[in-house]
Amino acid sequence: MALTGLVLAGFVLGHMTGNLLMFKGPEAINAYAAWLHANKGLLWGARTVLIISTFAHIWVGIQLALENRAARDGGPADDATRRATIASRTMPYSGVVILGFAIFHLLHFTFRTVALGGVEFGDDVYKMLIAGFSCKPVAYFYIVSMLLLCLHLSHGVSSVFQTLGLRNERWRSRLDGLALAYAWIIALGFISIPLAVLTGCLK
Repeated sequence: MALTGLVLAGFVLGHMTGNLLMFKGPEAINAYAAWLHANKGLLWGARTVLIISTFAHIWVGIQLALENRAARDGGPADDATRRATIASRTMPYSGVVILGFAIFHLLHFTFRTVALGGVEFGDDVYKMLIAGFSCKPVAYFYIVSMLLLCLHLSHGVSSVFQTLGLRNERWRSRLDGLALAYAWIIALGFISIPLAVLTGCLK
């Protein structure tokens, strides 16, 4: 769970960094997209690792959720249960919504089969993103999903430190704060784009 989580957390950071090129203008984001597609070996290698990590993360997540539920049923609450945060309690639910969002996001911007009205944008990623986020329901769904991703990451990244044996009582609050900061950076970075489109800052 920790290893696949690290892969996915690293991916969202890279994906967000690339997306933020929107604020540098059409040339920057379109050049970045062209570079990705020109390096097909790198692109498909990354996609393969990402797909494997996603399925493994989902599978292990389901197993852990079932084990945790079985451990709680009929037994007294232990210290870990009492200290559980909203983020930790909702991990399975936020994970399901994020998965649904990821599928929609792929259909929307990668396969371009929904929410773009059948319009062809060719290689102009900038115009495609503007058109996509100009649809308010899509933009709102994106924003809500990124807030849930923030919740998911805040607990997930913190748990990675614990799994790797790096988190103890002395460092717990600092590492939890670091995980929360990372989660907010990712969420706000992604959210800034649909917000900029909705407010007319990006046209």
